[in-house]
Amino acid sequence: MDDEIIRFGVSIPKNLLEQFDGLIAEKGYQSRSEAIRDLVRQQLVTQEWEEGGEGEAFASLTILYDHHSPHLSHSLSELQHRFFDLIISNLHVHVDQHHCLEVILLKGNHQKMKEISNEVISLKGVKYGKLIGATAVTTL
Repeated sequence: MDDEIIRFGVSIPKNLLEQFDGLIAEKGYQSRSEAIRDLVRQQLVTQEWEEGGEGEAFASLTILYDHHSPHLSHSLSELQHRFFDLIISNLHVHVDQHHCLEVILLKGNHQKMKEISNEVISLKGVKYGKLIGATAVTTL
């Protein structure tokens, strides 16, 4: 990994910079540079996920569902067994008497992770679902 730091100038409208500085303060960044580095990293990971990169990737699939929904628990279990090679871990939380929250940690191929995500989120009884991808690329 190349650790050389390059300085460059950026032209930006004053009102946009003021909003950015507000965001930096809110998030607790020590400098504009670190905030910009994070934004660049985030975009690179997003692009890799959109393109379905070749490297190993990680993701978390978060779902909120009604556990009283007929056959949903069985369908979730079946899907997780079918994609067992992608699943690292699973966290299950009882939100209230009717709802559960699950976070499924995944590792492997981008496309297969998107596939399980789409199948899980589209199940009847799943009220919310989101796949958040990360990359194993060490150059970030």
